[in-house]
Amino acid sequence: MQRPKLKPQVVLLGIVSLLNDTASEMIYPLLPIFLTVTLGATPLVVGIIEGAADGLASILKLWAGAFSDRVRRRKPLIVAGYALATASRALISVAGVWSTVLSARLIDRTGKGIRSAPRDAMIAEVTPPEDRGRAFGFHRALDHTGAIVGPLIALVLLQWLHVPTRQLFLIAVIPGAIAVVLLIVALRESTVSPNLTVVAPSSARAPLGKPFRRAIFAIGLFSLANSSDAFLILQAHAAGVRTAMLPLLWAAHHVIKSLLSTYAGALSDRIGRRAMISTGWMLYAATYLAFPFANTLALFFALFVFYALPFTLTEGAERALIADLVPADSRGRSFGIYYLTTGLGVLTGSAIFGLLFQYASPLIAFATGAALALSAAFAIRNGVRS
Repeated sequence: MQRPKLKPQVVLLGIVSLLNDTASEMIYPLLPIFLTVTLGATPLVVGIIEGAADGLASILKLWAGAFSDRVRRRKPLIVAGYALATASRALISVAGVWSTVLSARLIDRTGKGIRSAPRDAMIAEVTPPEDRGRAFGFHRALDHTGAIVGPLIALVLLQWLHVPTRQLFLIAVIPGAIAVVLLIVALRESTVSPNLTVVAPSSARAPLGKPFRRAIFAIGLFSLANSSDAFLILQAHAAGVRTAMLPLLWAAHHVIKSLLSTYAGALSDRIGRRAMISTGWMLYAATYLAFPFANTLALFFALFVFYALPFTLTEGAERALIADLVPADSRGRSFGIYYLTTGLGVLTGSAIFGLLFQYASPLIAFATGAALALSAAFAIRNGVRS
């Protein structure tokens, strides 16, 4: 039976994510090397920058999600969030010290913080429950398509056109600006109330239930394992992968996500969210255990491709699970709690990973992450019932 078409808001938000990630991923694979080689930062500093940025984003996601529930307006927060992300890239291009990059990343993550929960709530509210996995999977697929296009553009600019890194960072402003214009012109609210009517505080603060809390516990545990991917890039560079090849590794990683995310999300609609998520987290643990032993470009290429599978299986399923477990009038708040939990977990996990990576060994750091991921897989499989 043919499934209905995705709603216009879902399609538009997917295109916007494609453009924004094209801009972001032109920069991200190069940022750890820019910080450590050009600006003299240590691996621990890289971990602190990435963790602090994601932690700030997560705190703001909680506020933005709850606020969008109360005023029943998602679009202003979504537009402002993408606009801040675009502005931050220009600041990175002129950074002379790592603290300026920290400021830029905080601005970027502020944008992510105020847009993510309202955006996901909008996707959930325009999509029937039996199709939510596919909708979130589609959004993630286009997001990852941008993460393919961005590194490939960076590779062409660096390898063949010999564009300086700072100039490349400035060029990355362009696709993000296009995305903001599209949102302003084409995104339409789909709300219960078209005006700024505020819902009752008691409704906005209603308990979210034990299944939701158990799901959040398991997701938070995995977030401790899911430290910044900047460490994977540093590991590849330390093993001899040339800087110009790093965007290619990152693009290969996102090819799999782009191709399979919609299908994986739709599969979670049929076979269940928990099975998809636990399988993905176990694959994550296996991949993390293999990273310290890679020593050639071919091995890193294979690992970055395989590393995409855990997220392909889980990204759409996690968001659909959150939407399934909570009442409609608390959806923005529930996504805010979800993002707060994951962000603070990544903040803590990145700091721990950076300490272990720098002062113990990469092997111990990766093994710790794998153990946490396995624990989370057990928790989501055995502790969550909708």
